[in-house]
Amino acid sequence: MQFENLIIETGEDHVASLTLNRPQQLNTFTTPLALELDRALAMLDEDAGVRVILLKGAGKNFCAGIDVGELEGKTAMELRAWIQRMENPLITISRMNKPVIAQVQGVAAANGAGLVAAADLAIMADNARMGLTAINVGLNCVGPVIPVARSVGRKVAMEMLLYGDLIGAQDALSKGLVNRVVPLGDLEKEARDWAALLASKSPIAVQIAKRGLYEAADLEYSKSFEHMNELFARLCTTCDAREGVKAFQEKRKPVWKGC
Repeated sequence: MQFENLIIETGEDHVASLTLNRPQQLNTFTTPLALELDRALAMLDEDAGVRVILLKGAGKNFCAGIDVGELEGKTAMELRAWIQRMENPLITISRMNKPVIAQVQGVAAANGAGLVAAADLAIMADNARMGLTAINVGLNCVGPVIPVARSVGRKVAMEMLLYGDLIGAQDALSKGLVNRVVPLGDLEKEARDWAALLASKSPIAVQIAKRGLYEAADLEYSKSFEHMNELFARLCTTCDAREGVKAFQEKRKPVWKGC
């Protein structure tokens, strides 16, 4: 499948890099980019050779949000459908089996910040910044704030939503928006190595863990344990679980089959 606004590369390490490729426009979302990104995520989730997706932005920035030039001339109904298209990739990530890691440099603003928060994991350059900035142009980030709020809690999310500040990498780390902060010069290698390490683990165990965490988050406390225990029991019946335990006992590296 050919993409005009994305670059997809898959390595022998089972990591696929998915790059937003509108660097001159700060990788802002347009309708074509949003539709392509949603399709690409679904495609990579179905690709048996891919275990982890590394989500990147071309050039100096990750993603500066949505191209507001598309706002003009739309009715309220059209605007609702339009904004839903912009946010669909943020929802798709949570429904995927495979983990998505955001690799963040430069600026991740508005829908770009939401994309970072929606990713399962995130690694950020030490000089990068992110924020829900739409309030500064008379709009708001009520879609992107949803994954942000699930990462940072209501009061921090509300401050980000209402004030629209860009926060630094260490602040994003302390708030729980990203997992790691590294020097800009090391970002590419550190992100790839981190993704490859995750891809080296049992793919079925990783995928069940991801799905389980998202599903349990919406359940009542005791029900979440029941749900996770059911998933664990299913996992224990897989060939990868048997292989992992056997390899541990035999003091060798496991060979995953993904079943």
